Amino acid sequence: MKSNGARPSIALPLLALSSLFFSLAVSDPRTTEAGLYCENCTGIVAQNIVPNFVAVMREISKSVANQRWGNYSLTSPPPAVYGLAQCHGDLTESDCLLCFIKSWTCLPNFGRLYLDGCFLRYGSYDFYNETVDPTHGMLKCSSNLTVPAERVAELSDRVDRVLRNFLASAVQNKGFAVAGEDGVGGVAGVYALAQCWSALDAGGCRFCLENATSMARSCAPGEEARAMNAGCFLRYSTTKFYNVPDSRGSSRVHIPIAITSSVAATTSLVLIGAYIGYKKYSKKKQVQNNIMQLRASKSKFSLYFKYETLEKATNFFDDLRKLGQGGGGSVYKGNLPDGKVVAVKRLVFNMRQWADDFFNEVNLISGIQHKNLLRLLGCSIEGRESLLVYKYLPNGSLDHVLFVNNATPVLTWEERLHIIIGTAKGLAYLHGGCGVKIIHRDIKTSNILLDKNLTAKISDFGLARCIAVDKSHLSTGIAGTLGQLTEKADVYAFGVLVLEVLSGRKNSIYTRGSSTVLQSVWKHCKSNNLAACIDPALQGKFPVLEASNVLQISLLCTQASMELRPPMSGVFEMLRDKDCVVPQPNQPPFLKASLLFNKSSSISSSCTHGY
Repeated sequence: MKSNGARPSIALPLLALSSLFFSLAVSDPRTTEAGLYCENCTGIVAQNIVPNFVAVMREISKSVANQRWGNYSLTSPPPAVYGLAQCHGDLTESDCLLCFIKSWTCLPNFGRLYLDGCFLRYGSYDFYNETVDPTHGMLKCSSNLTVPAERVAELSDRVDRVLRNFLASAVQNKGFAVAGEDGVGGVAGVYALAQCWSALDAGGCRFCLENATSMARSCAPGEEARAMNAGCFLRYSTTKFYNVPDSRGSSRVHIPIAITSSVAATTSLVLIGAYIGYKKYSKKKQVQNNIMQLRASKSKFSLYFKYETLEKATNFFDDLRKLGQGGGGSVYKGNLPDGKVVAVKRLVFNMRQWADDFFNEVNLISGIQHKNLLRLLGCSIEGRESLLVYKYLPNGSLDHVLFVNNATPVLTWEERLHIIIGTAKGLAYLHGGCGVKIIHRDIKTSNILLDKNLTAKISDFGLARCIAVDKSHLSTGIAGTLGQLTEKADVYAFGVLVLEVLSGRKNSIYTRGSSTVLQSVWKHCKSNNLAACIDPALQGKFPVLEASNVLQISLLCTQASMELRPPMSGVFEMLRDKDCVVPQPNQPPFLKASLLFNKSSSISSSCTHGY
């Protein structure tokens, strides 16, 4: 899916500029596009990719000039950008630089581009060790056939033989190999090239190329095939397309290297200049558009609050009335003139993501109501800030109840199960019961609020996304799907939440990817001792079989493969039916959860206590 909108035009003139220099190269940098996948980043992510992308590409270009490949990452300021670029091993240094310059595309979105001579990928997480990606792997077959029908089988055999014979040498030769058989007796020759990205080890390279070989074989007896995986590229053709090393040495490349180096530097400077100029213009335009949209939104509410009313209700946003504080704003307790108690979420105008969060809350949630969703009562849009008004819930957020010492009495087993089932019911409703499919993307204990009866209310829809019920996913770089956003990201987060509720412990994530609660529960599941994971504060006052079943359901939700995770409607039914036989999980949990959820958390405007 290619990116759209106005911003990609930044990169296009630069590509045109660099193409003016291509004819100066002595040989062929093979800049023909073989495959392209551009993610569709949203909101604040897309707005801030370009400066980090430029910084990452500047560092990678140094490595490409020296060793024909490089990777580099920049995680602060957000969004994080991880980049990798590599030329195929047969390109000269000058051709490599030219190919690298031509590969700057997809801005302002993440993406990956396969050219016939090089590869570029930049994304929001550490993908350097990925080998095969079934979702985004590409295969392109040529349907052209230039041999007589009676020689088709012979050509297929030749393709198979060439591909089979050069795999071992590719792995041994740092992931690169070329091989071929010249044509004989009217049957075309077959020539092949394989290239693994140098970030892979030998085992990962072999696995990737074996998969690519299998893909490419399916194209025979077509005259050409390109198999493009996350970790490697493989191509065969009846035309010799790769470069043969020049016996005259490297002297032929000195002038093109000087030219391409200056082109790379010029391109970087122009890209930075274009970005700065664009940002100055677009910033003013965006502010004006946001204000106009916000003013127009008043008509959507049956209850619109005056700013002065909410200001007085919160005693002019007195710190003593503050219920929570987060990156996106603050939440205050307010007393309206009619005696109603509300929670007022204050979004600051100069915050970069305030408009995205506001419209998500308003457009997605104001039109739907459910027992287990926090009710949005209205809003105020005046001056330098916007305010969202919710029903006040006296018991605050679930994380406060669970993890703050001496905050409340210990939750009983029945209360914990009541909260878990309520959350599951609310999520099942969001995933299809409300007529559309809403993916929350930030399910965690701080975003589950509790009313006076400890009924769970899902809150904070600033990151939520809505897709049509008949669509399986939304393409993105966020939230547990490595490229595609589906409701299974919420299922995973719900599974983690259940573990925290039942164990009374936060699911701590360490830099090595280990997850204390997830690992512990999985180990106890394998030894048939799940009851040992229950919060010791319950002092054994819980039904062992029921507790084990609920923990097993949470493990089903956190399996590494999203296809194996059950839908929330099925999770709700399993939780509600005490006689239900819960299946055994087939996979251990996805333990590197920091890759899945920290990206969304880093741009979240959720307040500490969920509103």
